[in-house]
Amino acid sequence: MTMTNTSPERRSARLALAAVAVSVVLWASAFVSIRSAGEAYSPGALALGRLLAGALVLGLFLLIRREGLPPRAAWPGILASGFLWFACYMVALNWGERQVDAGTAAMIVNIGPILMALLASRFLGEALPPRLIAGMAVSFAGAIAVGLSMSGDGHASVLGVVLCLVAAATYAAGVVLQKPALRHGSPLQVTFFSCLVGAVACLPFSGQLLSDASHAPASATLNMVYLGVFPTALAFTTWAFALARTSASRMGATTYVVPAMVVLMSWAVLDEVPAVLTLVGGAICLAGVAVSRSRPRGSGGGVTVTSGPASSAGGEPSGPTPDPHPGERVN
Repeated sequence: MTMTNTSPERRSARLALAAVAVSVVLWASAFVSIRSAGEAYSPGALALGRLLAGALVLGLFLLIRREGLPPRAAWPGILASGFLWFACYMVALNWGERQVDAGTAAMIVNIGPILMALLASRFLGEALPPRLIAGMAVSFAGAIAVGLSMSGDGHASVLGVVLCLVAAATYAAGVVLQKPALRHGSPLQVTFFSCLVGAVACLPFSGQLLSDASHAPASATLNMVYLGVFPTALAFTTWAFALARTSASRMGATTYVVPAMVVLMSWAVLDEVPAVLTLVGGAICLAGVAVSRSRPRGSGGGVTVTSGPASSAGGEPSGPTPDPHPGERVN
């Protein structure tokens, strides 16, 4: 038996759309803050400071909402995503961007959504529709164009390339591993405890954090706190909310909006006038995301809900897949 266009599902789709839009905007803004904070804080110290600030804010909200520990079934995903995505990704990206120019880092890390789609297909049983694959290919081409336009002399150390590849891989794996945890715990629970796991994993950098903080200008420290409160605490929670309501591969495709938004924010905030190739690459990224979010003709007439089990083999709701439109690259 089927029902079409039920209002709760439409409302869920709209909420997921708004949530992922918040994540993308905040992750794009993170690059401006990382540029300032990264001049005064070492990669590990910056990651630890950001995670501590994020965990503090998330913990307060968890207390206010009186949400306790997540169910035992959620912990494997929380531990894995916390270590890989919250800790390893942030340290590797912060470190990698010191070894290679921003354009090279952008090109390499944007392999992440492609890896995410492949991992989600293999381990979560998610389908890879032709439009999604085509859209991701178009967006990746746009990310390469943005990267080439931002690359200085093209010099890149082997260490820097490896670190950016590690960042891409840990980001992709972390998202895919977080997806099953969201079947059992709330987005706030999963995000807080993942952030806490990441902070614990980064505790070896605590001495460096204290040393850097004693010499860092106030602007750098404020930017680090901003990174923790908004691109981490808020953006990762809204991402988890949307991820619980759609596929990991489709969510990954939306992060290709980030390079285009970074270009626009740098233009507006830092007065960095982008090159023509940069603008073209950003437009291509957006076009690719539009393709990946589109539906074949004749399939958008209604939302279909099939009676039966609550979830499919890949963990997706057996009803419609909400289609949120647009991380730091996730940062």
